[in-house]
Amino acid sequence: MSIITVQLGQCGNQIGHEVFNVICGDVHGTHGMCSKKENESYHDACKERFFSEEESGVPVARAVLVDMEPKVISQTLSIAARSGYWKYDDRSHFCQKQGSGNNWANGYSAHGPRHKEVIMNLVQKEAEKCDRLSGFFTIMSMAGGTGSGLGAFVTQCLRDAFPTSFILNHVIWPYGTGEVIVQNYNSVLTLSHLYQSSDALLVHENDVIHKICAQLMNIKQISFRDVNQVIAHQLGSVFQPTYTAESVLHYSRNPLGDLMETLVPHPEFKMLGLRNIPQMPENSLAYSTFSWPGLIKHLRQMLIANAKMEEGIDWQVRPPPLGSSIPSSHSTNKPLHFNTSIANLVILRGKDVHSVDLGSFRDPSLYTSWLNPQDAFNAWKTPRAFNKYEKSASLVSNSQFLLKPLDNVVGKAWNMFASKAYIHQYTKFGIEEEDFLDSFTALEQVISSYTNL
Repeated sequence: MSIITVQLGQCGNQIGHEVFNVICGDVHGTHGMCSKKENESYHDACKERFFSEEESGVPVARAVLVDMEPKVISQTLSIAARSGYWKYDDRSHFCQKQGSGNNWANGYSAHGPRHKEVIMNLVQKEAEKCDRLSGFFTIMSMAGGTGSGLGAFVTQCLRDAFPTSFILNHVIWPYGTGEVIVQNYNSVLTLSHLYQSSDALLVHENDVIHKICAQLMNIKQISFRDVNQVIAHQLGSVFQPTYTAESVLHYSRNPLGDLMETLVPHPEFKMLGLRNIPQMPENSLAYSTFSWPGLIKHLRQMLIANAKMEEGIDWQVRPPPLGSSIPSSHSTNKPLHFNTSIANLVILRGKDVHSVDLGSFRDPSLYTSWLNPQDAFNAWKTPRAFNKYEKSASLVSNSQFLLKPLDNVVGKAWNMFASKAYIHQYTKFGIEEEDFLDSFTALEQVISSYTNL
């Protein structure tokens, strides 16, 4: 089944391009340890998900590109075409001459309704090219205007037009130190609206990815492209084909449906985080060896200590004894402690995957008490290595990992709202104070639900 990627705003278009690059590079890479048949079935499954074939033989990304300014889209189209490996459809993009000026309301209430018909027509045409549609993968920023405001509007339109398809929003969480003055407003409005229309939100935090670039990738002058490539590598490690517990003989045919079934057991809990291990510069791979027990031990500790990368993990954090009540992680004056999960998915790629012991992820004390650990944990595997890594593991978790950043964003936005700062910029586009209050209420409920796991 196919996934249509919807790239929204500057951030969404730049990351989307890197994701297709990673996927294409992985498919065309050499994987000597796999049989020809294995490689062919992997290649075919990937192609069905992400590309349609043109007569020229060059794969065409199943994607719709949307931005209110033309510059990024034209760059993205031409760089992809020049690669020779894949390209975008020249007709599957929409842009205007003027952006949203970092104003969520402008993107949501003005640009959205004005351009709804043409954007949804592009989506419909892309959907008609799919033999079977799994759903939509939208990529967007949370802080700006077009990506966040228009992105929230388009997600709602996708839900209305394709009620039975899955929608996974990939959201970039802004730097904590601030990109734009109103980013906390934009973030609160974006998250609360996506929570209503999306099946799940897969979140990457800019601060975390920046740290990975500096500490793990040893990049001295970190560019947006560096950040986007790390994000794309992590996304590729999840979306490339795998065998699930249900499909041990064939690559999974419904990637988005499988993700939702595995990770979102309740509509109140939709926040997904992603960690992968190892992550290092390409020139270091040749000198590095990894054992599965070591990788799994680190990945599990990253999960329970809420560490976003394998460097600097707090090894003191331990699961609470079964049956004990855990202090609220929402309380900011308590030390960082155990990160309770609702559901976890471990994806293993590479050599000897079928002999890996994942029993430590089935420990009931990792999960909330109202779920059976047998249902809360899943593993997907493939013997085919990913992106030059002989062995690699990814963890997608639905856990308390975002409680602190979410609480911070809501708190800062509320403080600004209480003093009526910048509200007029939103009301002039029809977003009323009542809309803000509804958004605060919705997110306070999300925070409360995750706190009480």
